[in-house]
Amino acid sequence: MNIRYSERTSKIKASEIRELLKLTEMPDIISFAGGLPAPELFPIDKMEKISSKVLREDGKSALQYSTTEGYVPLRDIIAKQRMSVAGVKASIDNIMITSGSQQGLEFSAKIFVDKGDIIICESPSYLGALNAFKAYQPTFIEIPMDDDGMKVDELEAALIKYPDAKMIYTIPDFQNPSGKTMSIERRKKVAKLAKQYSIPVIEDGPYSELAFEGNVNPSIKSFDEDGYVIYLGTFSKTFCPGLRIGWVCADPEILQKYIIVKQGADLQCSTISQREIALFMKEYDLNEHINNIKEIYKRRRDVMLDSIEKYFPSEVRYTRPKGGLFTWVQINENLDAAKILEEALKYKVAFVPGGSFFPNGGNLNHFRLNYSNMNEELIVEGMKRLGNVLQKSC
Repeated sequence: MNIRYSERTSKIKASEIRELLKLTEMPDIISFAGGLPAPELFPIDKMEKISSKVLREDGKSALQYSTTEGYVPLRDIIAKQRMSVAGVKASIDNIMITSGSQQGLEFSAKIFVDKGDIIICESPSYLGALNAFKAYQPTFIEIPMDDDGMKVDELEAALIKYPDAKMIYTIPDFQNPSGKTMSIERRKKVAKLAKQYSIPVIEDGPYSELAFEGNVNPSIKSFDEDGYVIYLGTFSKTFCPGLRIGWVCADPEILQKYIIVKQGADLQCSTISQREIALFMKEYDLNEHINNIKEIYKRRRDVMLDSIEKYFPSEVRYTRPKGGLFTWVQINENLDAAKILEEALKYKVAFVPGGSFFPNGGNLNHFRLNYSNMNEELIVEGMKRLGNVLQKSC
């Protein structure tokens, strides 16, 4: 077809993760590819009651249009409950409901970034965010990480070198894909740098409440005294991803930009989904549900790490996350994880090659493993199969 697409569209590629998620639909594949929560933990019976009650008692409103900002009781609960867990004092004036945190990511680029503008981010970083940002044709400046997260001395050096940079993007808790967590001192420093250099920080917090050991870390936003940090939250990893409900927490002046952009994008999120989540949190204890999730995921993490230690070649390096959904594997520099995947698929096991998590490419000798979606028996079998492939390749 002789159709002229926009320059923006021509640069957008299919999401590698979304394509690999198709593998999860094949019953004989043991997939560690997607960031999928465990479906057996979804509160189906409780949601059946909640959905019926919403329709029975408030059906006309639940099926009607609602405001762009979102359902007021849900925004109030998020401000008082979920942001409080993150250490942030917020009100409904700071909260807008989004279609998952992914929409918040796309909106952030739309609001702050023009063609050629600089986005500073961790290296590696979340592939879904990079794909959302790339539509706006930015330049990425990568900041390396160590076991305490983004190296803030190198972040500051980048801010000095690129004074016109438009935003900083970070996942400080159990980062996707690395599983690493930013130290509290570095969180304070990032908030300080945001003010010093007048640059917004997009703090992506989908995994922040999934801490297996100790308390939930205070967010970067909790150290933000001047409104430069924009926090993106979601119920996708702690409740039900299919509802597609997340939120932006920001200074009211900044939040107004998100509201205007959302009005042009989709008017509002699902009215009934918002009411269902709000009623669930009114009638049930979401914290109890999250604690159950953490118990299961911690056990699965332990099984995966033990299996990696047992079946992978000794020279393979991997992270030991203290929460979240992922571990990050580094193999010999001369190997390409995408080629390893091709071989692994012959043994009916899948993962996500790591090259696409690096904004400017390279680093092909990495891959990401998810431990939340498969039971312990399948994790062991999958690591055994993958270990056999790696033993032949390394």
